[in-house]
Amino acid sequence: MTLLKILILAIVQGMAELLPVSSSAHVVVAEKLMGLDPSSPQMTLVLVMLHTGTMFAVIAYFWQQWRDTYFKNEAAFKAFAIPALWATLLTGIIGEVLIKIIEKTFFHGAPHAQIEELFSHLELIAPALAAAGVLILIAGIQEKRHAARAEAAGELTLRQAGWIGAVQGLCLPFRGFSRSGATISTGMLAGVPKFRAEAFSFALAVILTPPVVMREVLRLAQARHIHTGLNLASAMLPSLFGMVCAFFAGLLALQWLSKWLEGGRWYLFGIYCLAAAVVVAALHHAGF
Repeated sequence: MTLLKILILAIVQGMAELLPVSSSAHVVVAEKLMGLDPSSPQMTLVLVMLHTGTMFAVIAYFWQQWRDTYFKNEAAFKAFAIPALWATLLTGIIGEVLIKIIEKTFFHGAPHAQIEELFSHLELIAPALAAAGVLILIAGIQEKRHAARAEAAGELTLRQAGWIGAVQGLCLPFRGFSRSGATISTGMLAGVPKFRAEAFSFALAVILTPPVVMREVLRLAQARHIHTGLNLASAMLPSLFGMVCAFFAGLLALQWLSKWLEGGRWYLFGIYCLAAAVVVAALHHAGF
């Protein structure tokens, strides 16, 4: 795989990961159009590093806001940490249960089958994109109807955090069901101010990314290809290049996302997801 292809994937990942449009769906489509295998160990390694790059972009972008809001004193930290841990716990439980159910259902009788083997199926990505689009549209419509309430201040409650964490768990098994789009929309529907839902969603992403990355690293380590000549050392350099590119692309995406949120045009992301679902479905029927 050339550095140009990695650069393209890094830009796609960085721009889409932090927008509510599902980076996974966009990266899978880009890989297929470039003739790459999304399920290969090399691509798994690249994607792990791309996700790491966008995680650092989130930390860099939100650090000052998080420091002034969540780390200014012990009480503020507890007010954030308890809902965040509760949301993450629900994410882990719901996500793991769904993954196991899907693996047992789709791979009945197949040894060592993993849900990642379904991630390149465009016929599954299209409806997931459509579902995310509908959720974003509903949140955008409510935002316009309750503009005054949307700007109200207040701490995130455990109930609101629980809904956000539960929906984030639903995102784990399904490529196309945008994590950021679903969690921010859920927060808005639960009465969380839009700016607070955005910050909390991306804070959850930082908490969630390390275990997700570790899962993919372990999957790569268990892959049979490693024992047949896959050189991880030589594969790491282009992956690091992709991580750096994804970091800068992610920073740009975050700046754009904040402007769209402040402008009250959240519903447009829902329209985009619905249009993307149609495109992905057409690509599937075209043989990709």
